[in-house]
Amino acid sequence: MVDLNDLQPLFTSFSVKCKTVRNRIVMPPMVVNRGLTTPEGIDWYRRHAAGGVGIVIVEASEVMRFGSEFTSVNLRPLAQAIQEGEALAIIQLFPGDLGQGVTPERISGMEIRYLVESYRLAAEICSGAGFDGIEPHGAHGFLLNQFFSPVENSRTDEYGGASLEGRMRLGLEIVRTVQPIVEQAGMLLFYRHTPIGPGYGLEDSLIFAQKLLQAGVDILDISPASHHAPGDRSAPFMCWGAPVIAVNELDVLPRAMEVLREKRADLIAVGRQLIADAEWTNKVRQGRYEEIVNCVRCDECFKDLDEGIPVTCKQW
Repeated sequence: MVDLNDLQPLFTSFSVKCKTVRNRIVMPPMVVNRGLTTPEGIDWYRRHAAGGVGIVIVEASEVMRFGSEFTSVNLRPLAQAIQEGEALAIIQLFPGDLGQGVTPERISGMEIRYLVESYRLAAEICSGAGFDGIEPHGAHGFLLNQFFSPVENSRTDEYGGASLEGRMRLGLEIVRTVQPIVEQAGMLLFYRHTPIGPGYGLEDSLIFAQKLLQAGVDILDISPASHHAPGDRSAPFMCWGAPVIAVNELDVLPRAMEVLREKRADLIAVGRQLIADAEWTNKVRQGRYEEIVNCVRCDECFKDLDEGIPVTCKQW
């Protein structure tokens, strides 16, 4: 068992711009099929914030739904529920219908402009709802990540995959569009990126990350790591001094502490374990290890996700 004294870095506060995070633990964005404006969905996020994490990143939320289904008024209770639990409330913004089953070459220039405008509207609504930050989802093979891949992006225009400049263009346009809104509201701007993907590696990703930071991104959310060493793929992104989030089995405390000790990331994301036990952070901080409901990596939660039903855990 890890000595509580050894965990002090995990529970050290962290400041970025005007925000202070109470510890280094992040609840990453995980779609749980409970809705964002329903009592059940709001309670889900309220319990996880109260469970002790420093940052809650609300699940991928389709930008096309902002302004109609999602408004500043009906999202405000969600942001408040997280903040009442003393966690920062961040919401991940997903390309929506354009991000599922659509490839870069099938999207017209007009649709790209509409997508960028949808991000702007979503940022304004999130600002009005009182969120502490937003995160464009540019990872895991979804649309923005596809634009970055020279294998998946066969466009021949200015967004085309033949050049790194073209592959970076859409992500950077979205960031530059939302950044003034984020800045004026005193929010934080995250960006989630997969560091190695089809046809590209760390060298391209590091150039992109530097451009993202120059465009106003405050925190780099690097997902996933490899299985070889905890936080190995987030480590190279620490070179500019901007905060970096690492993920992948970091509920295993020696792995989490290795990430922080070796300065491979500033913040560690814990996913499935927080589905199993929303109180995991508090229980670890208080040394109540025997009370933890442990994730056994069975992936029943993913089965629920795929079936479109509220995500549960067989350990409950």
